[in-house]
Amino acid sequence: MSEITLSEDTADNAKRFEERLKRIEDTIALRETDRVPIMYHAIFWHATYAGITFREAMYNYAKVSSIMKEVVLELQPDAVAAPHRRTLLGPTMELMGYQQMLWPGHGVGVNYSYQHIDHEYMKPEEYNDYIEDPDWFYFTRYLPRVAEAFAPMSQLPRLASAQRLSILGLTTFFTDEMAASFARLADAGREMGQALHSAAAFDAELTALGFPLDQVVSAYAPFDYFADNMRGAKGIMLDLFRRPNQLLAAMNRAIPIIIKAIIERAAETPCKMVFFAIHWGLDGFMSPDQFKTFFWPQLRRVLISLIDAGLVPQVYWEGDCTSRLETIADIPAGRAIYFFERTDLFRAKAILGDVVCVRGNVPASMLNTGTPDDVRDYCRKLIEGVGKNGGFILDGGIGIPDEARLENVKAMFHAVHEFRA
Repeated sequence: MSEITLSEDTADNAKRFEERLKRIEDTIALRETDRVPIMYHAIFWHATYAGITFREAMYNYAKVSSIMKEVVLELQPDAVAAPHRRTLLGPTMELMGYQQMLWPGHGVGVNYSYQHIDHEYMKPEEYNDYIEDPDWFYFTRYLPRVAEAFAPMSQLPRLASAQRLSILGLTTFFTDEMAASFARLADAGREMGQALHSAAAFDAELTALGFPLDQVVSAYAPFDYFADNMRGAKGIMLDLFRRPNQLLAAMNRAIPIIIKAIIERAAETPCKMVFFAIHWGLDGFMSPDQFKTFFWPQLRRVLISLIDAGLVPQVYWEGDCTSRLETIADIPAGRAIYFFERTDLFRAKAILGDVVCVRGNVPASMLNTGTPDDVRDYCRKLIEGVGKNGGFILDGGIGIPDEARLENVKAMFHAVHEFRA
């Protein structure tokens, strides 16, 4: 790899930044643009690009920024979802004793991606605990189960009950175990602070180079909030039948918490796109009626609140979501992005084209094992078909897969300059 230096022409970089940003904003607003935009979205592909292990890409902050600068300058995307906040987590996870995920070199090989540990972190009888007091539940039940550093907090009393002199009786805070917990969390917090500083510095460098940011803030659909993080696959599926009212009540309790947290985090960054990865709303996991009861109304409340706050939801519909298309069309026009993995984009554009910008979806298998000509032909069909009349962003079905061939990735990024809708 050749050495890359920053352009000295800051005025030219600023001009390119505005051109790229306007192209993206116009595309989201369903207006026609000079060409179809393309964004950089990946997890560990930059490690493959540079020939380092995925593990090193989680621990070496400076090297990741250096590699990513080279990647961006070679591919010239219209916006960049820098991997820092998703991958520079290894040291912090170790210090915290994080248990909800395996990561490269920690439970899986050094060149394997994350593996989510599907487990019941909230017992079915604890729904009412969450509904009555989410903070107490998180501190005393959820956090001690997902990270070793929080274990002593399982002994905390209901703090809201302590007033006046009874505050002096909160002896749980003065135990040796709690002191060790706070010290460990402080170490983890300092380490995470270094990682976030690296991320912020790279964001600033991207902007100086002329590249807008993409999806700095991530969020959950309310159903996924419980399915992914607390109840697990088996638990949440049983809850649909055994305790539907408690599940609905818990989601209603969580929605304002989710909305407020997203808006507060988004206020800290110039990027106004908020990324949602949809795990349980796709075809095959629940019936259309269940989707209309347990998934879409709750997600829609979050999306509408974010749109009203001036943010742009970017919803990544994993798998095939064909049966959901008519339902999810019920949002304000030109205010969001729907990123599809395997849903037929031509059908999605036909149904959603007047409502939402669609994004995707060159197959991961093609980027991993196909040829540049395969990728080029596939992109041409998407650009000329789905890109007609605007409202389309080209991307891989899962962004750039970790193992994608460089020549195929380059073919995808070059396609937006070669073909027109």
